[in-house]
Amino acid sequence: MPWSTHAVDLRSDRVIKTFRPGSHAECGREWRALGLLAAYAPGLAPVPHSVDLSAEEPVVVMERVPGAPLRGRPLDDRRLRALAAAVDELYAAVPADVLTGIPVRPGRQQRLAAQIRAWVPQVRPRAGGEVVEAMDRGLAWLSRSGMDRADAPHVPVVFGPGDGNLANYLWDGSRVRVVDFEDSGLSDRPFELAEITEHVGGWTGPPLDAEAFLDLFDLTPAERARLPECRRLLALVWLFLLSFDDPRNTPGTAERQAARLSGLLA
Repeated sequence: MPWSTHAVDLRSDRVIKTFRPGSHAECGREWRALGLLAAYAPGLAPVPHSVDLSAEEPVVVMERVPGAPLRGRPLDDRRLRALAAAVDELYAAVPADVLTGIPVRPGRQQRLAAQIRAWVPQVRPRAGGEVVEAMDRGLAWLSRSGMDRADAPHVPVVFGPGDGNLANYLWDGSRVRVVDFEDSGLSDRPFELAEITEHVGGWTGPPLDAEAFLDLFDLTPAERARLPECRRLLALVWLFLLSFDDPRNTPGTAERQAARLSGLLA
């Protein structure tokens, strides 16, 4: 697919993930994450087998773990709790002394805020109705939010997978495992949780009950205060993404996202 960052070859016992030419940073982050989780949270993610970072199209070979993606499936209480348990385990897996050597993941708040502003002249003139109204409300919020500044210093850092797509969370009937770490790195729980709750895949099919999901986490007061801001930022990013002319976008999806963002801004 033209928008995919990699190709995946599923074998009976392994997965071969081949990245696009030049995607060595993504491949390196995937390999590092798999190694960290194999060491500190065995069973949560695929066991890494081999990597080729010298190839034009870098490759990671890993174990094939059982399970079906949660995206597109109803999430009953059992699956929701299993998802929260897997996410909680992932965030807590890497020890603090190891975290100090892990780079910040791509796509953090300052980068997203800058990207949104770069999109404005491309997207806003073509938007209309409730979409442009929600964009303007979101941009007004962004200008006073402080999300252009460095990350909140009082929020604990964690290892973040960097992708909230429920397709990356595999349910095997008893537990959830996690795949896809090409954007992983140093992050914090509010930002990573917002990645999950605001990802378009969490509401365009059988919806993720965001409030019930978030209630399963014992967040600090600082994390609780940061979470709504992260959700608004990610929802605004998705509004712009869904407003581009893209064959993947079902008609009306941008309008639904506008309503979602407006609710978060209320």
